[in-house]
Amino acid sequence: MAHDHAHIDPESGDRRVSIAIWANALLTVAQIVGGIFAGSLALIADALHNFSDMASLVIAFVARKIARRPADERMTFGYGRIEVVAALINYTTLILVGLYLIYEGGMRMIDPPQVAGWTVVILGGVALVVDTLTALLTYSMQKGSVNIRALFLHNLSDALASVAVIIGGTLIILYDLRWVDPAITIGIALYILYLALTEIGDPIRMLMLGSPPDMDAGAVVEAMTNVEGVRDVHHVHLWQMQEHEVALDCHVVLEGTGFEDLESAKDTLKGMLAEDFGITHSSLEFETLGNAHENASLFGHADRRKSKGEGTGTD
Repeated sequence: MAHDHAHIDPESGDRRVSIAIWANALLTVAQIVGGIFAGSLALIADALHNFSDMASLVIAFVARKIARRPADERMTFGYGRIEVVAALINYTTLILVGLYLIYEGGMRMIDPPQVAGWTVVILGGVALVVDTLTALLTYSMQKGSVNIRALFLHNLSDALASVAVIIGGTLIILYDLRWVDPAITIGIALYILYLALTEIGDPIRMLMLGSPPDMDAGAVVEAMTNVEGVRDVHHVHLWQMQEHEVALDCHVVLEGTGFEDLESAKDTLKGMLAEDFGITHSSLEFETLGNAHENASLFGHADRRKSKGEGTGTD
C-alpha cells in the first residue's frame, strides 16, 4: 500500500505559515472595525472565522516546530502526534464559532439592522484576496498533514464566505435587503459546521489509536497467516503512531513446537508488512503450537485466557 505525499522543506513551510498568520491578523482587525462601522454581522462573522484561522495558524506553527523534536525518554514515540492534537483543537474551534454565528444570525433575522453595503463589499473583496492567498500558501502542504489540512479548509471556507459577503453587500446596496446579511451569516456558519464535522473524525480516530482508514486490518492479518511457517496471528494492535507512521503489535504462532524457523519467519513478516502495507514499525511476539494462547482474541487482549507457557518476544 503506497502512501505518497508532497514534501516541502520545513523552513519554507514555516515561512508560508508565518505569512498567512500576519495576513489573517491584519484582515481580522480590518473586518471587525469595518463590521462594527458598517453594522454588518456577516462581516463580523467572516472576521471571527478569520480570527479562528489566525489562532489555528499559530497553533499549527507551534505544533510543526514541536513535531520535529526527536524522541526522548519522556516521549519515546517522538512529538509528531502534537500536530494531530492541533488539528483537533482547530476543528473544535470551528464548531464553536459556527454554533455562535447561527445564534447571532438568528437573532438578527428577527430584527435586521441597517447595514453599510459599500463597506461590506470593499472589505469582503480584501478578505477574498487574503483568504485566497492563504489557501494557496497551504494547498501543497495540506496533502501530507492533517494539521495543515485543517488550516487549508479554514481558509477555503473563508474565501467562499467572503464571496457570500460580497454578494450580500451588493444586494443591500441595490435593493436594501437587510435580512440578507444575517441570512448569509447563517449560511456561512452551516458551511463551517459541515467542514468541521466531516473532518474532525480523522484526528479523533488517530488519538484513539485507531487503525488507518485506508488499511484493512483483516487483510493484514490474512497476509501474515499466509507467510510460510506461520500458523496463526492473534492479539493484534494496529494503530497510527503519527499521521504517516503505522505500527503493529501482535502475537505470531509458528508451525511446529520449536523456534528453529523464528528468524526466517520474522524477517519475511517484517519485509512483507513494510513493502505491502507500509508498516515499518512492528513488534512481534512469537509462540509455537506447544505454548500458544488458547482461545485468544484476534484484536486486542480482551477475554484472554492463561497461556500454556511463555512466548518469545522480539522486535
